[in-house]
Amino acid sequence: MKLLGRKAGPPLDDRLAALAEAAGLAEGRLGAAAIDRARDVVDRAGVRRGLSVEHTAVALAGATGSGKSSLFNALAGVDLAEVGVTRPTTAHAQAALWRPAGAGPLLDWLGVPLRHTVAGRGACGLILLDLPDHDSIELSHRLEVDRLVGVVDLLVWVLDPQKYADAAVHDRYLRPLARHRDVMVVVLNQIDRLPRRSISRCLDDLRRLLAADGLRDVPVLGVSARTGEGVAELRTLLDRRVSRRRAWASRLAADAATAAAALRDSAAAGGAGPGDRVGSDGVSADRPRARELVRALEQAASVPLVVRAVARAHRHRAVAATGWPVTRWMRRLRPDPLRRLRLSGGGDARTSLPAATSVQVAAMELAVRDVGAAAAAGVPEPWATSVRHAARSRTPELADALDRAVATTSVGVSRTPRWWRAAGALQWLLTAAMAAGAGWLAVLFVVDYLLLPRPPTPTLDRVPWPTALLAGGAVAGVFVALLCRAVAWLGGRRRARKAARALRAAIEQVGNELVIAPATAELARYGRFVERVAVAGS
Repeated sequence: MKLLGRKAGPPLDDRLAALAEAAGLAEGRLGAAAIDRARDVVDRAGVRRGLSVEHTAVALAGATGSGKSSLFNALAGVDLAEVGVTRPTTAHAQAALWRPAGAGPLLDWLGVPLRHTVAGRGACGLILLDLPDHDSIELSHRLEVDRLVGVVDLLVWVLDPQKYADAAVHDRYLRPLARHRDVMVVVLNQIDRLPRRSISRCLDDLRRLLAADGLRDVPVLGVSARTGEGVAELRTLLDRRVSRRRAWASRLAADAATAAAALRDSAAAGGAGPGDRVGSDGVSADRPRARELVRALEQAASVPLVVRAVARAHRHRAVAATGWPVTRWMRRLRPDPLRRLRLSGGGDARTSLPAATSVQVAAMELAVRDVGAAAAAGVPEPWATSVRHAARSRTPELADALDRAVATTSVGVSRTPRWWRAAGALQWLLTAAMAAGAGWLAVLFVVDYLLLPRPPTPTLDRVPWPTALLAGGAVAGVFVALLCRAVAWLGGRRRARKAARALRAAIEQVGNELVIAPATAELARYGRFVERVAVAGS
């Protein structure tokens, strides 16, 4: 069964579901009183819809001496309630029922044990309740009134000419129930005590007071329970409301709107209201704060040290692969800068990078707080505190996450450039030429030493070939080594820039996951809360 609230609003089921979701979203963010009130409305609605929707509980509420019980008897057409001079007269709520079949469970839920079946005229399904005085000297009476005023389907406030402007009823009941104007009727009783010319003046003044309470459209009737004046008009109004079978749904809709307003007011306690525009991308949209966060995380993760190590490692490995073979072995004695940091081009191992200094940690925490503050800028307290806390919630995980990000990011040094192999082959060819020249000269030396016949030695221009091979191989090898070192220096800079971009992307991902994403999720939660409150209070 689809339950409808006000015509212009969404279905009551949707409003109650929105209210329940809003209360769940507000858990731990807003005050417990507003959340408990919202959940109580949802729970009460679930119970009320399961009871008789063919009956409407109408309560007569008023102050001591207002004539509620007399009006109750007049509407019932029979003396059911005791009327007397001694105050308070009504100690317990009692009910008058027209066609009571099926009303028992509803009255049990309302907690009204005194029940009278009325055979006279009355709308089918009407349950008329006579409540104790709301200003009774007995605390139990006042508590009984507060309980029933909070659950009945339709409220009839019975006022009298002497106390209709009493702040007790206006401040404690009428003004807080401003959203319940669709399920409220105000009666000025005992008009027979007023001069005829004063009745309309009193009714106009009462309407003015009700308008100030937010109850401008509430029906206001003048009646006299003693003479019967206006009673028939009141009975007709009640019959019309009861016959619609909608008062209970309107009451729940008003309760949902009031509970939603309490949640909204609780969320707006710090200034700006839930109606303010807040986007779930508010964190990432603040690019300066995000950039500052990435820079602080890079410093804490020793990214500059890693970038320098990438450049040095590239040059180290280039020299080891393309250097002069005669002295190349000396390069292998030096430690590889990346291997010393346990960064050899990817993997899931931890690094040997130094821990962040206290200055770096402080800068990182400040950047995290700035991101949280920027995210919470458009959110009222106390929810803004939750946004800031969400941004800081995973700060203890940052150090390990940054280290893993650096360790698992490929910095590109594992790939060997093809020219290294070509240059290395050329170096070995030049070394072979130098060795051939040296061997040739050695053979000639031995021949001369043993006074053996010396074969003719070919020359390159005027330089003997053995000398040309030895000297040329050595000079060319050193030249190629120096040239390769210059190219390796340029390649190291290029590799360092690529590594910096890759590491920055990895660090940015860590910042998004551990700082920005929690704050964004909390902002999205707040945005959903605002949306659900708007639906529940529509």
